Amino acid sequence: MPRKQIHLAAHFPGVNNTTVWSDPEAGSHIEFDSFLHFARTAEWARFDFLFLAEGLRLREQNGLIYDLDVVGRPDTFTILAALAAVTDRLGLAGTINSTFNEPYEVARQFASLDHLSAGRAAWNVVTSWDEFTGENFRRGGFLPQEKRYLRAKEFLAATWELFDSWRGDEIVADKETGEFWRPGGDFAIRSDQFDIHGRFPVPRSPQGRPVILQAGDSEEGREFAASGADAIFTRHGTLEAGQAFYADVKGRLAKYGRSPDDLKIMPAATFVLGDTEAEAQEKARHVRYQQVSPATAIKFLEQLWNRDLSDHDPDGPLPTVDPVVGENTISRGRASVRMYRDPIATANEWRELAEAKHLSTREVIIEVTGRQNFIGTPGRIAELLDEFVQADASDGFVLVPHITPGGLDEFADTVVPLLQERGVFRTEYEGTTLREHLGLKPAPTTAATDLGTAVAE
Repeated sequence: MPRKQIHLAAHFPGVNNTTVWSDPEAGSHIEFDSFLHFARTAEWARFDFLFLAEGLRLREQNGLIYDLDVVGRPDTFTILAALAAVTDRLGLAGTINSTFNEPYEVARQFASLDHLSAGRAAWNVVTSWDEFTGENFRRGGFLPQEKRYLRAKEFLAATWELFDSWRGDEIVADKETGEFWRPGGDFAIRSDQFDIHGRFPVPRSPQGRPVILQAGDSEEGREFAASGADAIFTRHGTLEAGQAFYADVKGRLAKYGRSPDDLKIMPAATFVLGDTEAEAQEKARHVRYQQVSPATAIKFLEQLWNRDLSDHDPDGPLPTVDPVVGENTISRGRASVRMYRDPIATANEWRELAEAKHLSTREVIIEVTGRQNFIGTPGRIAELLDEFVQADASDGFVLVPHITPGGLDEFADTVVPLLQERGVFRTEYEGTTLREHLGLKPAPTTAATDLGTAVAE
């Protein structure tokens, strides 16, 4: 049986504390040269795609800008369109919100990007849950959860109607007969959230539709991914947890008439390389302490405790007082606070961890906020990546370097060649579109009617 091929994507960091902006090797997160360097490294290494996250408002904590995140970034479509002109094969994926945008506008932008890139566009579909972010938009607030999920489902369905309103054979451009086109692009969409009709102005693009990405581990997110996404981002700390998620999501595809290969599961992962295992472990420890400074540790602590803890000693024990239960008023604009369904129970889990391992507050935060890390020599990391994919714990990975823009360079130089020697990663691009890179079927030409129940944050 042939070995499964590994899919790799590169996440340009910069909207969370994973990025060590204070490191001497760190560069700009807004200058185009940084995006260019990162994209060219990913393409040289034959990655499937580059991925941009999105922040729609600068986060606040205790009423102040949360300056421990790297914040501020040019518009996603502007960056990706510029990168389309300086890359040839690398997929270009952007996170675009379905809560505060409109289907026509987003469909037009992605269809244009797909044309400009010759078929390399991808859309990470997300929603926005909080009133704080909504204040930046004319809607001036937020949608309740059931409406937000309904809007996301109908939003995606509407964009598919727009993409598919062109069959692909309308542009004739016959210079002898003088016939340029045959009519197309008509659409009419009526649903709970939308009532729009007209003629979509962008002819069918090379992929037909952009590749659809989705991020989230929730029940709603898993169902959406199974019903309509082409790839799902997730995070799992162990091989066993990854295998359970993989089996669960892949097992949902059949009821939507899809096969296991129609959806790629790609967890986000960090990596730290060293010449020896001991050196890699020491470097990883140093990086985690850079990522979670004493001040950042207190910020994370406040997000769970929902109270001002600015006087708390990060090198001391966790607070003895319990979190304030109810609406989180300390941290605004961060979806992570919603993970704490039961703050008191989570606080008690942290206390048990601290007692068992004799950890300080900062050390607990380092422990509980860590992602799936691949730490070791290039050979060991290549072995681990291959093990996860062959054991059906993932189809590949979205790699998140801690340094911008050069954080991907060492991986590209040392790990990728070893994966290629193993025969599990391409040495050249075989196709020209992102769908081809990911081994996906061509996009259908008629919009699906059932897209599941939700799009996760």
